[in-house]
Amino acid sequence: MTAPAAARTAPDSPTAPMLVLIAGPYRSGTGGDPAAMAANLARLEAAAWPVFAAGHLPVIGEWIALPVLRSAGAGPTDPLADQVLYPTADRLLARCDAVLRLPGDSTGADQDVATARRRGLPVYHDVSELPCARREDA
Repeated sequence: MTAPAAARTAPDSPTAPMLVLIAGPYRSGTGGDPAAMAANLARLEAAAWPVFAAGHLPVIGEWIALPVLRSAGAGPTDPLADQVLYPTADRLLARCDAVLRLPGDSTGADQDVATARRRGLPVYHDVSELPCARREDA
């Protein structure tokens, strides 16, 4: 059973591992160009290792939303995308402990930050701001 959201808004201690949503541009500024969206996703994914290396678990909304879209026979530029991408991030934020907001204009990432702040979650703007977590497997 998952703890209530209020119990997850802050880790047990500053060094507890966190589930960190990496937020930044994906479709924004691409004009629907698949190569540009792939490059944006690669930038989001480039932050995953540093988050993990700091002892946290990184997650990117598109890792979940894109397979959902594909299973519905749609893609990131289809009308269905707004009904999947934004709600996926919102549902993820109900489980996340923090947000790492990467640079770049993005309506979705700005919504993620606003939601995180409403829920009392910390928002970091650089991976170096993340506290190092104790290793559970050490």
